[in-house]
Amino acid sequence: MDDVLNEYHSIQEQFNANAHIVICQGDALARLRQLPENTFKLVVSSPPYNIGKAYEKQTSLDDYIEWQKDIIREMLRITDQEGSIVWQVGNYVDAGEVFPLDIYFYPLFKELGMRLRNRIIWHFDHGLHASKRFSGRYEVLLWFTKSDHYTFNLDAVRVPSKYPGKLHYKGEKIGQPSGNPLGKNPSDYWQIISNEWETGRIEIPNVKSNHPEKTEHPCQFPVELIERCVLALTNEDDWVLDPFGGVGSSVIAAIKHNRRGMMIDRDASYNKLAKERVNAFQNGTLKIRPLGKPVHQPTGKEKVAKIPELWLGQNQGQLL
Repeated sequence: MDDVLNEYHSIQEQFNANAHIVICQGDALARLRQLPENTFKLVVSSPPYNIGKAYEKQTSLDDYIEWQKDIIREMLRITDQEGSIVWQVGNYVDAGEVFPLDIYFYPLFKELGMRLRNRIIWHFDHGLHASKRFSGRYEVLLWFTKSDHYTFNLDAVRVPSKYPGKLHYKGEKIGQPSGNPLGKNPSDYWQIISNEWETGRIEIPNVKSNHPEKTEHPCQFPVELIERCVLALTNEDDWVLDPFGGVGSSVIAAIKHNRRGMMIDRDASYNKLAKERVNAFQNGTLKIRPLGKPVHQPTGKEKVAKIPELWLGQNQGQLL
């Protein structure tokens, strides 16, 4: 059992300021228009990528961006004055040409007056293999704030310093530790957690078939990716919203840290699965990857880590 909440909260299907968990089925834009303004301290999501997944309708890039404009305008309206929007996006690929979606999204937020605080690179080691270009192994989190006065809890997400014993070598603090006793800023490059101590980077694997959180959703958020955002950009009892909630990972990340969580998704099967996962989390039976757990590193003795006999004449050890 991974986590058990001190208090069990019922799941509501419509927003209620006194609720703790809301899982709402419906069209994202229509539901956003029903929500009160200046309410959510954090709006975080990975919008449908428009790449022909089973749960998406493939349209032109121009139509996709135009649709997202209305979504973003409503998200800004409902975001708290000291709140943030974190938009996690990848690439749109058409006929082999790559269109980085973060480049298209930036001006949509900027023209509404939002401030970009970080463009966070989320690197992972697994994904689709390309044959006519380099395989994509990162996505981007755009962190915008609604104003210049915003919630940011750096201490909650610090990582261990590489050299905690480093001292000031001059000035008034000469001889004193130069770092922070709570650790260092994790930077804007988030990778897989296996060597976080050495690199000072936050490391988070994507959700693939062997990930403990894997469900039927094809583009599932890892809970720990959202946990960092929740811990850094909200306080306890604040509201967190995911307008494309999928199977509820953002809600789980919110309630795990004593925040209030809401998600919207048009797919009835995903809403059902999200409710099951949230209830399982509250019961302590949901398998989730613990925050900061090291990722398995092969020893070289595993069969899958050895070079197949058929490849022995093309030794990968000689590759750059």
